[in-house]
Amino acid sequence: MFVNGLGTANPPHRYTKAECWDAFKNSEWFRKLGRRSHMIAETVLTKDNGIEARTLALESLHDVFRIDPDTLHQRYLAHAPALAAASANAALSDAGLRAGEIDAIVISTCTGYLCPGLTSHVVERLGLRPDVLAFDLVGQGCAAALPNWKLAEALLTGGACRHVLAVCVEVSSAAMYLDDDPGVLISACLFGDGAGAAVLSQRPDPGRRCVEWRAFGSLTNPTQRDALKFETKHGMLRNILTRPVPRLAADHAQEVLRRVLDEHGLAPDDIAAWIMHAGGRDVLLALQRTLQLNHGELRYSAAVLREYGNMSSAFVYYVLQAALRDNAPPGWWWMSSFGAGFSCHGALLNVA
Repeated sequence: MFVNGLGTANPPHRYTKAECWDAFKNSEWFRKLGRRSHMIAETVLTKDNGIEARTLALESLHDVFRIDPDTLHQRYLAHAPALAAASANAALSDAGLRAGEIDAIVISTCTGYLCPGLTSHVVERLGLRPDVLAFDLVGQGCAAALPNWKLAEALLTGGACRHVLAVCVEVSSAAMYLDDDPGVLISACLFGDGAGAAVLSQRPDPGRRCVEWRAFGSLTNPTQRDALKFETKHGMLRNILTRPVPRLAADHAQEVLRRVLDEHGLAPDDIAAWIMHAGGRDVLLALQRTLQLNHGELRYSAAVLREYGNMSSAFVYYVLQAALRDNAPPGWWWMSSFGAGFSCHGALLNVA
């Protein structure tokens, strides 16, 4: 399987963490929450947390404090299909393909629910063929990008498709929830909105840099399910984020990496570029320490986190795009995503 096109999309409005802190201080929610919550939010939004800004599907930051089921659902319905279609169009353009050449579409999301799913909306917006194979994957959280691509690989190697359009889209501002739980409050300060898409094909495009998917590893640990998940409360999604998450992310990422590299007779020193999801600054630091990497080796993940925040499943598309634009060295690249479950996935890419 080959990556023949990449595209990303964000809402037009960008908000710095300083603007978010000012908006929170002047909101009704500031008065509803306790003093400890004020201190946590101030620390996250005014100190160095690895994030400078986020793009959010909001006309104004005042809108983020309208937290009720109908408002949040309408925000997801208004923006998730549009962002998914915009990233997919960008990937098609990058690949030099027409919509009619796509044989299947796979869309992953966790920040909202539609039935019919997002594929119905994106098929219509892009003008894909009526017989296109359409798959909606829901509930895999930040880890979803690589399982999405694994399904695409099965469709391609099985001969059912020549080109698969893979999309991850998250409207985190449509899954907003606030209360005095520190993890819930911190997650509200970390997540941004965005979408990523890839054209995945049976054969490489000779006119572009060759990115080949060579191996995949996966690890699901249900005993840690409660460490990182969404729960439904008062009809809304509430993100549960706990203290062990950075350690869990690093430990699971190390195990998947070790397993795949051992199977191929490789070592971490053989990896020329690291395409890693970044849940936040503490997660990046835990990855750097556990995988014994220097700061520069995670520079693409750190740069995306700084500019966009944690965009959940869409994040690794931006990191891969950044590495390609920077003309990172050829050879073995390691791509990894992790999140709810607790789950972690990794892919060995051969980049020429």
